[in-house]
Amino acid sequence: MSVERDRKAARRRRHLRVRRKIRGTAERPRLCVFKSTRHIYAQVIDDRAGRTLVAACTREKALAEGLDSTKNLAAAAAVGKAIGERAVQAGVKQVVFDRAGWPYHGRIKALAEAAREAGLEF
Repeated sequence: MSVERDRKAARRRRHLRVRRKIRGTAERPRLCVFKSTRHIYAQVIDDRAGRTLVAACTREKALAEGLDSTKNLAAAAAVGKAIGERAVQAGVKQVVFDRAGWPYHGRIKALAEAAREAGLEF
């Protein structure tokens, strides 16, 4: 149990360290990613106004229908593509990527690359 608690505490420290440096603005909002064991979530946030501009996650029926699983690389790529398309429609072209303390590989990397392919610039 203490290993799990230490792992969560370490990620929380990494997240806070990254968030001290990253702020989303109206011109360049923050693309924040969260992953759980079953789902992956992404939001484009304007921190100055304190509002979420667009969001996507594997819990949405439209995204989850075409997927075999909601917890693999394909699901992360689908969320990345969706968040990229929605952000471009909302008029957002550039974002600051907030990986929320997660290492940049696996599902986080797949989401980021799919968002780039959909038109977002990091």
